[in-house]
Amino acid sequence: MNEEHASRVLLIDDEEMIAELIRFSLPEQSQMAFRHLSNPEEVLQVALEMRPTVMLVDLRMPTLDGFGVISRLRAHPDTETVPIILLSSEDDPEIKVRAFAVGANDYLVKWPDRRELFARLSYHSSAYLAHLQRDQAFKSLHESRRQLLQRTEELAKSQAALLHSQKMEVIGQLTGGVAHDFNNVLQIISNNLQLLKVLGGDNDAIQKRVNAALDGVHRGANLASHLLSFARRQPLQPVVVNVGELLRSMDELLRRSVGSLCSIGIDVAPDIWNTLADPTQLENVILNLAINARDAMGDQGRLSIRVLNACAIKGNAFAGATGEYVLLEVSDTGRGMESYVLERAFEPFFSTKPVGQGTGLGLSMVYGFVKQSGGHVHLESEPGQGTRVKVFLPRAAGVAVSPQTEIGVTAEGGSETILVVDDEPDIRETAARLLSALGYRVYQAGSAEEALGIIEDRKDIDLLFTDVVMPGKLRSSELAERARELRPGMQVLFTSGYSHGELAKGGWLAPGIALLKKPYTVDGLATKIRHVLQQPIAQRTVA
Repeated sequence: MNEEHASRVLLIDDEEMIAELIRFSLPEQSQMAFRHLSNPEEVLQVALEMRPTVMLVDLRMPTLDGFGVISRLRAHPDTETVPIILLSSEDDPEIKVRAFAVGANDYLVKWPDRRELFARLSYHSSAYLAHLQRDQAFKSLHESRRQLLQRTEELAKSQAALLHSQKMEVIGQLTGGVAHDFNNVLQIISNNLQLLKVLGGDNDAIQKRVNAALDGVHRGANLASHLLSFARRQPLQPVVVNVGELLRSMDELLRRSVGSLCSIGIDVAPDIWNTLADPTQLENVILNLAINARDAMGDQGRLSIRVLNACAIKGNAFAGATGEYVLLEVSDTGRGMESYVLERAFEPFFSTKPVGQGTGLGLSMVYGFVKQSGGHVHLESEPGQGTRVKVFLPRAAGVAVSPQTEIGVTAEGGSETILVVDDEPDIRETAARLLSALGYRVYQAGSAEEALGIIEDRKDIDLLFTDVVMPGKLRSSELAERARELRPGMQVLFTSGYSHGELAKGGWLAPGIALLKKPYTVDGLATKIRHVLQQPIAQRTVA
């Protein structure tokens, strides 16, 4: 028989003879465990140790009588329901009443027939065991219901997270495609405006109108860039970065962006790990979060930025990820967010600001960049309690390096020969005219196949300036490879409004690839061209 379901009898009596009598009264086949305690002062200790299913307590004992024993047992939660039979040599109604009042379950006058004694013990013990089994069943049922509710809640959360992830992925694919076409349109507009600016000469009215239109192109380009960041289609050029050093270098920019009415606290923990990230995009993330915090505080409050090391364990807030991360935490003392706002905060174009104040792309850009960089972002906020954004970026080995800058390169032209390749005639022709105006000799091709034919025929081409995404069997990266084979000294500059999957493997550009993002300005084009032409051949890389 299972020990948990076996009957156990505890006798509390100062007479050893009574113990022998009880043992004699229990049939051998009953399998009842029996123990005798002669010192009633030890009853609670022994009862907790033995866990009896029924107890026999003598009424008359020298140090503690039966009433005192029962009272002591009933005062403890582990013995308050154990059946107790009071033994007495007196058949007195007053004693019986008092016995039941202090908590006895039964009353026996010494000495009943052995069959009656066994029957009483069996009844109370069986009832108590049944009571225990019922309680255990209720506990098991309650625990099962609790686990079921917990699993149901976890399943609901997982389903909601999956739906949210699918929604964000669909929105990302849509915005990525829109941004690509949008950038090409902006490039056509930008190139023609810049040509008009050159042709307009000193006409102030024309220059003013053109500059206003170019400002609109710049705003549109920023919008497309944010869309691509959210869609995780922005080509990143990651290097090993120390976030603490990057943050310190941004101190003046942050204070200027946030304003004098907001105080800023920057706390960088010692021995911060490095991470692999695109430093320019990471700066944009920090700046966006700071500006969002400023807007939430109404230009007055405290912005706190912390950088520390974080070891993620299962069950952490950032999607249960594990590993070592650099944590960038940006918090403010602003108005906070309602729950429905918190749920949609990362969606592009979602904003609680009035019309005309912001695009609603700041947090979505942060979300896309962090995910594309292999990290996690977690948002905490309550109305009136401010907002805290936690950005977790994976730890990276290696020594942090400063981002490569185009030092010493000015926006000037040259006399080299450039082959411009783009399937959009308007973009190709205006780019060629801009380069010609800068002094370069220019050839044009509308496809990769046509460009390869020109390269085979002409040996004087110094730089291949090619769009990334073009129709045809020959990809731009393959064109660059074959061009280098034919002309080892040729340099390559790619341009695109959307290069995901072509040059950017997993969203990251290989080191050494030169890319000019659309829409570009004439100054940006001139600077990038000179920078690439001045690079040693060993540094040129093709995807």
